[in-house]
Amino acid sequence: MSTKPTIALTHQGCEKNRIDTEHMIGLLAQAGYQVDANEELADYVIVNTCSFIQAAREESVRTLVELAEANKKIVIAGCMAQHFQEELLTELPEAVALVGTGDYQKIVNVIQRVEKGDRVKEVSVEPTYIADETTPRYRTTSEGVAYVRIAEGCDYRCAFCIIPHLRGNQRSRTIESIVTEAKQLADQGVKEIILISQITTNYGVDIYGEPKLAELLQGLGKVDIPWIRMHYAYPTGLTPKVIAAVQETSNVLPYLDLPLQHSHPEVLRAMNRPWQGLVNDDIIGKIKAALPNAVLRTTFIIGFPGETEEHHSHLVEFVKRHEFDHVGVFTFSPEEGTPAYSLPNHLSEAVMEGRRQEIMAVQQPISWKQNQKSVGQVVDVLIEQENPQTGELIGRSMRFSPEVDGLVYAKGEARLGSIMPVLITSADFYDLYGYVDSGWSTK
Repeated sequence: MSTKPTIALTHQGCEKNRIDTEHMIGLLAQAGYQVDANEELADYVIVNTCSFIQAAREESVRTLVELAEANKKIVIAGCMAQHFQEELLTELPEAVALVGTGDYQKIVNVIQRVEKGDRVKEVSVEPTYIADETTPRYRTTSEGVAYVRIAEGCDYRCAFCIIPHLRGNQRSRTIESIVTEAKQLADQGVKEIILISQITTNYGVDIYGEPKLAELLQGLGKVDIPWIRMHYAYPTGLTPKVIAAVQETSNVLPYLDLPLQHSHPEVLRAMNRPWQGLVNDDIIGKIKAALPNAVLRTTFIIGFPGETEEHHSHLVEFVKRHEFDHVGVFTFSPEEGTPAYSLPNHLSEAVMEGRRQEIMAVQQPISWKQNQKSVGQVVDVLIEQENPQTGELIGRSMRFSPEVDGLVYAKGEARLGSIMPVLITSADFYDLYGYVDSGWSTK
C-alpha cells in the first residue's frame, strides 16, 4: 500500500498569504497528507510566495533557489506564481507545480497530479475564488489570535500597486459567513480577531451594492470574542455610520490602520489614490474627535516619482501635527506593469532613504510620547509567549497589532492565550513593560 508524501509549507509576505497557507495546510491534512514544518524531511515543499515589491520577490527567489539546491520538489504558490508563470517554470526545473492566488483550494488535486508525474500549472487568469468558513484551515498564529479575511482583491487602481493584477477585483464574503467563522474561532478559544482585506472600509460593495462594514461590526459584536481589530481602513470610508459602530460595539477596538501613503494632494493625485486630496487635516481631526481613544497607525510611501522637497516637507509637518501612534515608512519601489513604473522624475535611492530616515526621526519621539501615556495604567494584555530563560511574559495591549507594532513585557504568571490586566511601569519607543496585575502589588 502506497503512503502519501510528506509536505512542508512556508509562507512569505502579508497576512492574506498566511490565510491562504493555513487553508492549504487544512485541505492537505483533511485529505490525509502529513504536513510537517521540517523542509528537510518533506517530499514536497510548498512555498507561498510574495510579489508585492522587489525586496519581497528577492526573498521569495532566495527561498526557492535554496530549496532547489537541496534537490527539493517545489510547489510554487501565491503571488509570484500568479505574476511570473512562464519564467518560474523555465528557470526552476525543480518546480513541479505552480498554483495561483485564486487556486490554492485545488492544492490536493495538484499534489495528486504531481504524484502521477505531471508538471502542473494551476493559475487562473483572473482570480475569483475566496475561501469561507467551510474551507478547512489550520491556524499558524499564536493560539489567542486569528486573522479573518472579509474580502479579497481590490477595485482601486493606485499607480504604484500590482495587487489587482495579483489578486483580482474585490469579492466580499457575506456577513453571515464571516460571523459564523468568528463563532467557530471563539469556540476554539481565540481572543482576538483581526479583519483583513485590501480595503476593509469597502467591504460588501460588490455583493450588497454599498459598504456594509458597520453592519459587519455590529454582527461581530454579538460574538464572544473580546477583541475585534480592523486593518486597512481608508479614512473616507470611516463614515459616521462606521464610527458609530466602533463606538457602540464593545469588542471592536478603536484601533484604526489608515494606509494614507502621503499627505500632499499633488502626490496623492499622481498616485491615483481614490480619495486624493480629501485626506487632509480635517478628516483626521474628525476621526480623533469622534474616537478620542483611537489608536492610529498609518503607512507612507517616500520618494514617489516627482516628489519634491516641498511635498516631503508637507509630509514631515503632517506627521508632526497628527502624532500618530504608529507609522510605517517605505521607499517607493518601481513595479513593472504599474503606471508609476514609467513616470518621469524617479528619485535616487539615496534621496529616498534620506527622506525615509527623516520621517522616522520625526516619528520616534512621538511614538515614545504615545507609549508614555500607558505608564501607571492597568491595561489588558493578550499573553502570547513566555521567555523560556527569564519566565517573562510577552504579549500585546489593544494598542499593538501583531508583528507591526510593539509588545508588552510583563512579570508574573498567566496562561498563554489569556487576556490579563498588566500594570505598566515603563515604556520606550516601541514597547511597554510591567507586572501582571494580580501580583504587582506585592512587588
